[in-house]
Amino acid sequence: MNPPPGMAPRRAAVLAVGLVFFDSLLGQFATLPNIAPWYEGLTKPGFTPPNLVFGPVWTLLYALMALAFWRILILPKQKVRSLAIGLFLGQLALNVIWSFAFFAAHSPLLGLIDIVPQEALVVATAILFWRLDRLAGLCLAPLALWVFYAAALNFAIWRLNG
Repeated sequence: MNPPPGMAPRRAAVLAVGLVFFDSLLGQFATLPNIAPWYEGLTKPGFTPPNLVFGPVWTLLYALMALAFWRILILPKQKVRSLAIGLFLGQLALNVIWSFAFFAAHSPLLGLIDIVPQEALVVATAILFWRLDRLAGLCLAPLALWVFYAAALNFAIWRLNG
């Protein structure tokens, strides 16, 4: 017996791109008004990239997230696919919550509390995506690396300013 089919490709594309884009917009809503003067006024470690790096990096990461999610949504329905979708949505939620915790609340500590489980969910999602579709899993590898780097940066900022 064949598993039920996955979502239609066009519908999956609208859902994947829409959710990821919405996540990006919410994050920007929390972040952009707080870059100057709050974030710029923080003491930061030497491995902090220039502000100009964040936009292009996140644009690429969001595009890769949408592609990975789309690839999973169009797969036939099965338990591991449902779990992978749930983990993806969880890491997406923690992604936007981090922006509100760190930037809107002006709290590197709250950001740190969010980003640790976020990294765990990103890695778990990437592993499940890999098992279902290798390209989808590979698409999340840069996100896992970036969130790990962001966690180190978040920790250093918290230590330097706490």
